[in-house]
Amino acid sequence: MTPEERSRKDSSATGSGAAAPRSLAESLRARDDASLSALLRARPDLITPVPTDLTQLATRAATRASVVRALERLDRFAQQTAEALAVAGDPATYAELLGLMAGDGGAEGDPAVAEAFPRALATLREQALVWGDDERLRLVRTARELLAPSPQHPSPTGLGPTAAETTAGMSPGRIQELLTTAGLPTTHDAVSAVASLTALFTDRARMAALLETAPAESLEVLSRLVWGPPYGQVTPDPAARLRWLLDRGLLLPTAPGTVVLPREVALHLRSGRAHRHTEPLPPAVEAAATHRPQIVDATAAGQAYTALATIEELLKDWDEGGPSVLRAGGLSVRDLKRTAVALDVSEPVAAFWVELAYTAGLLASDGEADERYAATPAYDEWRELPAAERWTRLVTAWLDATRTPGLVGGRDAKDRTLSALGPGLDRSAAPEVRHRVLTLLAGLPEGASAAPESVLARLRWERPPRADRPTADDLRTRLAQWTLSEAELLGVTGRGALSAQGRALIGAPAPADHAPPAEAAGPGDKLPVHRQHHRPTPHVPLSAAEQGAAASRAARLLAPLLPEPLDHVLLQADLTAVAPGPLERPLADMLDVLADVESKGGATVYRFTPASVRRALDAGRTASDLHAFLAAHSRTPVPQPLAYLIDDVARKHGHLRVGAASAYVRCDDDALLNEILADKRSAALRLRRLAPTVLAAQTDPAALLEGLRALGLAPAAESAEGDVLITRAHAHRTPPRTAPEPVPEGPPPPDATLLTAALRAIRAGDLASTTPRKTTGAPTASGDLPRTTSAETLATVQAAVLTGESLWIGYVNAEGTASQRVIGPIRVEGGFVTAYDHTADEVRTYPLHRITGVAELADEG
Repeated sequence: MTPEERSRKDSSATGSGAAAPRSLAESLRARDDASLSALLRARPDLITPVPTDLTQLATRAATRASVVRALERLDRFAQQTAEALAVAGDPATYAELLGLMAGDGGAEGDPAVAEAFPRALATLREQALVWGDDERLRLVRTARELLAPSPQHPSPTGLGPTAAETTAGMSPGRIQELLTTAGLPTTHDAVSAVASLTALFTDRARMAALLETAPAESLEVLSRLVWGPPYGQVTPDPAARLRWLLDRGLLLPTAPGTVVLPREVALHLRSGRAHRHTEPLPPAVEAAATHRPQIVDATAAGQAYTALATIEELLKDWDEGGPSVLRAGGLSVRDLKRTAVALDVSEPVAAFWVELAYTAGLLASDGEADERYAATPAYDEWRELPAAERWTRLVTAWLDATRTPGLVGGRDAKDRTLSALGPGLDRSAAPEVRHRVLTLLAGLPEGASAAPESVLARLRWERPPRADRPTADDLRTRLAQWTLSEAELLGVTGRGALSAQGRALIGAPAPADHAPPAEAAGPGDKLPVHRQHHRPTPHVPLSAAEQGAAASRAARLLAPLLPEPLDHVLLQADLTAVAPGPLERPLADMLDVLADVESKGGATVYRFTPASVRRALDAGRTASDLHAFLAAHSRTPVPQPLAYLIDDVARKHGHLRVGAASAYVRCDDDALLNEILADKRSAALRLRRLAPTVLAAQTDPAALLEGLRALGLAPAAESAEGDVLITRAHAHRTPPRTAPEPVPEGPPPPDATLLTAALRAIRAGDLASTTPRKTTGAPTASGDLPRTTSAETLATVQAAVLTGESLWIGYVNAEGTASQRVIGPIRVEGGFVTAYDHTADEVRTYPLHRITGVAELADEG
C-alpha cells in the first residue's frame, strides 16, 4: 500500500461514523499495522527503545529532537507543505492548505502542485508530523513551533505573524483608529475589532479596492516586504508613504522602530501562495554525454585494474614497515607527500588510496612501542583472491564506509588539521550519499554520464539545505562531488557513466529505456533528460546475503574485462624488460627483486642495474639461477649485455666478506685491500689492516657494506661461522586487525522481525493501558499501576482461573521496571501464576510477589 493510499485510509477512518481523533495518540491508535510499520521504518529513532504503548509512541514522535530529524529527511515539496501548514489556521482544511501551495487559482492554476500535493501530505501523515482528517489537519505542535514565524526565527515562507498576533499588545483605542482609517465601522471591543480587520485583509475584493487607493510609493514598500523578511525599520516620524500603511494596519508595529507586514496582507499580495517558488517536482538528472556501454565498461575495468595495482604498490612500499603513527593518530603531512610521490598521484588522491586500504582492513597500525603503519594479515589473504573479487572487496568497503578521505587536510571544530588515517574523518551521512548518487546514475540510460550540477541539484531537492546549518549541508554537496570522483578512480563508473559491474554492485536493475548508442555526444547534441521517480528511496543497507550476492554478480561481470596475467616479458638490449600487461605473481615478485621499475602504465618497463642484480644475489640467487629464470620467462633471447652484467656482478659478488668484529673486511686478494685503503672515499669507514687479508673498521657491518658498495664493490655479509648471509626482505605485518566499523547516522532502520515484535508489544501495551477496568480499592490515577493487597491479588487471580476472564495487572520485573499488562490466568500454584500475556503474545509465569495489584476488566457495552 502506497503512502497516498494509507493517507486516504487514515483520513477517511473518521469520516465513516468514527469520531475525529482528539490527539496524535488517538490518530495512531486508528492506524493499521502496515501504517505503523511505515512510521517506524521512516523514523527508526521512535523504536529505540520500543515504546510501551501508543501514547508513549506519540509522545516520543512529538519530541523536538525526533521532529527535527524527521523534518530534515523530508524532500523539498514535503517540507514546503509542512511550512505552509505551520502558517495556516490550526486546524486547517485540505482545501485551505492546497490553496496556500497552489495559490488563488487552486488546482486549475497550478496542476503540478495539485498532482504532487496528495503525496506530500501522505508523507507528512505517514511520518506522524500531521494528523487529523481532511477537514481538521493539524501539524504536530513541536513542528509548528519550529516552522511558525517569529521575530527570533523567521518562517522559511518569509511570512510574518497574523494581524491578531501582532495587535495582541496594542491599545484598544489604536485598534479602533485603524478600523476608521481603513473605512471599517468601529466595534465595542478589541477582539471584534481585530476580527473585522482580519476579515478585510482576507477578502480579496475589498483588499484590492483598498490597495487601489494606495500611493505608488506605499505599494513599493509592500513589494519589498511581501516575500520576506517581513520586518522593517521606521523612524519615530515615518514618511508619508509609511504613514499611509501604518494608519490602515497594512504595516503593524512590533517593537519601537520595527514594523511587520501582517500575514494576511502578504498572502493577498502573493495571490494566496505561501512560497515564492513552489517545487512540486524534483530537478531532472540530465545526461552530459552518452557513450556505448561497451566503452564505459571497458574504461571502468581498466580503472579497476589500476586501482588494484595502486593498492598493491602502496602496501608493497610499506611491506617492511610503513610510516610512523603520529602521537595524535594518523599520517604526517610529510609521509603523505612521500606516498603521493611514490604513487605518482596528487596528495588528495594518495589520501584516498591510503584510507581505502585502511577501510578495507588491509592496513593498520602495528601497536608496538615505536608504532608504525603496516599491512595486515588480511592483505596476504586478499592478494591471493582473483582480481575481480579483490576489486569487489575494495568497493564494498568504500560504499559502506563513513570515513571520508576528502576531509584530509581540512580543519576540525577545534581548528586542528585532519590527517589521513587519523581521527575525525567519520561522517555518518557518507554511505547514504554514495548510494544515492550511484542510484541516480543507475537511473540514466546505459552509457549516459550525468551532469554533476544536475545530480547536486537533485540531492539538494531530496534533502534541502537548512539555513541554520550551512556547514552540514555543504558537507552533503561535497560528499556527492567526492563520490563522483572516487567512483571514477575505483572503476565503478567509466567516463562518468555507471558501469555494468557498478550497477550490479548496488543491486540496480538494468534500465528499461536504453538510449541509442553513440561514441560521445557533441557540444550541439541534444542529450536526454531523465526524470526519475520524485520520491527518494531511503538508503537501507543490504543484508549480508544480499551484499554477497551483489558482489558476486559484479565480480562475474568484471572478470572477463580484466587483462589476464602474463607469464612472460620482452627483454631488450638496453638492459630493460617490458611487461606488456599484468604479470603472474611469482614472475612479478622475482622481477621486483632483480630489476627496478622505470615506468608504469599499460606496459611496465623494468631496468636491470648492477645494484638490482646484486640485490638478487644477496637474496640467495646464483648467476645460473638468474640466467635460467630470464630464459624461461622471456619471449625474446636474453641480450648479451644483460648476460654480461649478471656474470660480471656475480664474479665480484662475495669476493669481499664483511663480518662483525665491530666490523671487518677479509679478502684473499691483498691487492684489492690495498686499493680500498688507498681510496680517499674509504676514509669515513676508518679502516686499518689487521692481517694481509683482513681489514678492521670502526663501524657496524651494515654501514660498512653500504660504504663499500658506494665504492663500486660487491661485498657479501658473512656469519660468525664464515657462511655467506642471504638477505631477504622481511615482510612486516600487524597482528590480526578488524576493519574500522562505520559510524551510523542514528538508529538503523528496523528489520521485519524487529518491526513485528515491536508492533505486537506496542499494541498489547496499548491494550493494557486503555482497556476499561473495574476499580478495586482506592482509585488510581490514569497511568498508575493497580494496587491491591496480596490476599486480594491471590483471590482475584484464582477467581479468574475459574471464570476464564482476563485481568489487568501491574508488574515489576527483577530489574525494577514497572509495566501494565493484560493477562488471562491459567493456573496458580507455588506462589506463581501462569497466564497468557497479551503483551508478549505468549504464555508466561509470573511470581505473585512481583504483581503490584490486579483489576478486573470492565464489562463491554
